[in-house]
Amino acid sequence: MNALASVGHNNPPDPIEEICGQYESWRIEAENWLDGSPVETESQMNAVDELRQSMREWRLKLEAGQKSATAPLYDAYKAEGARWKPTIEDAKRIEAGLVSVVNGFKQKLAAEKAEAERQARAEADRKMREAQEAAARANAADIEAQRAAAAAQHEAEIAAAQAAKAGKDRVKGLRTVTRYEVTDHRSLLNFIARNDRDAITAFIDDWARRNHTTTQNADGLRVWQEKEAF
Repeated sequence: MNALASVGHNNPPDPIEEICGQYESWRIEAENWLDGSPVETESQMNAVDELRQSMREWRLKLEAGQKSATAPLYDAYKAEGARWKPTIEDAKRIEAGLVSVVNGFKQKLAAEKAEAERQARAEADRKMREAQEAAARANAADIEAQRAAAAAQHEAEIAAAQAAKAGKDRVKGLRTVTRYEVTDHRSLLNFIARNDRDAITAFIDDWARRNHTTTQNADGLRVWQEKEAF
């Protein structure tokens, strides 16, 4: 192999540049037409249509080149994903099964802890009221009354600490989720219409977009046809 032949022989031409090179003159001519001025004569229209066909061929060749270049990568991506998927899915099944196994007990335990917290807070509130009442009744000159009030206050503080501790005793692996159920579609629709008109408008616009060809006689909907270039 001579020196000239060896230069760049390991670097084949880039397919994008190769395809673009085939249509470069048409691309430049097409850009000359795109100066913001519309077509005004039939001859101009024919010239633009011819360029449009060339640009379409350019685009199709680019898309074919893209598909050819990316197909092996995409196939490898899919194959590797498929190789991992069964094991991942099995791990998910096992994880979900374990969650299901403990769900009922965790809910029961959480309810018990919530009730214990409620009782502890109720007891703390009761003792705090008693301490406040004892302090209000105690004569500053009566040492025994003052001692009793102080003892009641101390018990109230202990009860408050116990209630706070109970409030922190949570069951791990439980979360609060918000669920919903539509009990009356008509009532909910009326509520949305009164309070969220944008949502109703968005729904109507989307419905018209999806159904305007099959339900052209719907009240409040106008459907027509017109010609446009493509």
